[in-house]
Amino acid sequence: MSEGDANLRARLVAAGVDLVLREGQSAVSLREIARRAGVSHGAPRRYFPTHVDLLSAIAREGFADLTARVQNTLRDVDPDPRTQLTALARTYLNFAAAHRGMFELMFRHDLLNSGRLRLRETSLPLFAVLADLVTQVRQPGDAPAPVLAGALWANLHGIAQLWAWGSLPLATGATDDDALLRATLDAHLGPAPHRPPEDTCHCCTTSAN
Repeated sequence: MSEGDANLRARLVAAGVDLVLREGQSAVSLREIARRAGVSHGAPRRYFPTHVDLLSAIAREGFADLTARVQNTLRDVDPDPRTQLTALARTYLNFAAAHRGMFELMFRHDLLNSGRLRLRETSLPLFAVLADLVTQVRQPGDAPAPVLAGALWANLHGIAQLWAWGSLPLATGATDDDALLRATLDAHLGPAPHRPPEDTCHCCTTSAN
């Protein structure tokens, strides 16, 4: 693919991402993306022969965005695996709330099952991060780590969707999803181990030297 072709393809995908973020996946069409990118109606067909190809390219950008957010979050928090799991889960729920259209598009079964643009291979590394952290905190006798991680992911995804639909606030009376997140982690991983509070002031700490 020439540089010009690559640039045009990137413009078309960027237009699709913007459309999904602003109006949701139902608004995405080759014609509308061509209009927004300032090209002829037939131009996108050269790069995206089918609607699924186009949606897969857009979803791939969503996974790249979410992956970067997770990586940045985990780099900035305590390396304790339970703390990292909590931060990962919080990042996931925040992404779902802030980018609802993209979030819904990314996990469409028909896209993931199509094999287009190796979308499954793009999404699986995120699950691998989750499963690795679960491996570090699971207890003897728990379900295998991939199964436990899958159950935790399903619970988080359900919170994201039901919160967005208004069902969880209505049923629980909660005004934010923090308590639901904590309850989910406790349910799947057991209560968080008690960690004594850190000293609030270190100015009086004396050195042994």
